[in-house]
Amino acid sequence: MTALQPTVSRTSNETRKILMTVLKYIPLLLLLFFFTFPLLFMIASSFKGSNQQIFADLRTVRAFLPVGDVSLDNFRFVFENSNFPRYLLNSVIISAITILLTIIINSMAAYALSRLKWPGQRLILAIIIATLIIPGQATLMPLLLLVANLPSISFADGLSITKGWLDSYHVLIIPFVASAFSIFLFYQFFLEIPKDLDEAAMVDGATRFQIFYKIIVPISGPVFATVAILTFIGSWNTFLWPIMTIQSDELRPVMVGLQFFFQQNVQWGQVMAYATLITIPVLVFFFIFQNAFVKSIATTGIKG
Repeated sequence: MTALQPTVSRTSNETRKILMTVLKYIPLLLLLFFFTFPLLFMIASSFKGSNQQIFADLRTVRAFLPVGDVSLDNFRFVFENSNFPRYLLNSVIISAITILLTIIINSMAAYALSRLKWPGQRLILAIIIATLIIPGQATLMPLLLLVANLPSISFADGLSITKGWLDSYHVLIIPFVASAFSIFLFYQFFLEIPKDLDEAAMVDGATRFQIFYKIIVPISGPVFATVAILTFIGSWNTFLWPIMTIQSDELRPVMVGLQFFFQQNVQWGQVMAYATLITIPVLVFFFIFQNAFVKSIATTGIKG
């Protein structure tokens, strides 16, 4: 009887651990379903052929499954009845250039604020952080008036200078390159890097710029990935600003294109197919950089 007690006790402990693990993951799985079921519904509905089928499936779990009369006709309709390839290309160009300029400019600004000493440093940092409380919508009209009167260089009929940035790629990129939140993320991460590295490099004759791109940048991959993800999501999902500044169909990004596509009295399955196509790049981009994103959030101490 005594010999069986350790075995029984060990079995009981293992059972308790398994039960605790199950109890811990059940709420997480429920939260996962809660946050992903709109995505599952969108993808499943994109394969269904009629509104009647989509509405009928809403009453059952079939709403989240591509079952019934499924086909790729909705996706084919998107490509045949909208300028989707052009919209997609525009969004890719705008997002790629915005990400590149954002990580370069904001990282260098944060480096100057976190690693250098110069008069007015704390005041400038305080002003940058203070701008975070200003709603973006409050600056749209002043910004619109500004870009409408800025000079623009045109090469259409030779070199010429025209007035206004409206209906151009750069009006969707340049106004949003400088980001107070991106600077803050870089600033927080750079503060965690020991300054002894800078001093050792300066002893070896390195300049400040060499220290930045040879030492700081290589060990700051997580925060660069985080800023890239946040910038990509913001640039990809932008809607109000392009509506205000873009008139040409050839320059519209995918989100604005979705509005014009929806106005064609299309079926809900076709709308879901369009939405699925513009969601896939965001998911792919996030999954590629998700590990670095989580690491950066944990390192900078931003918990939400």
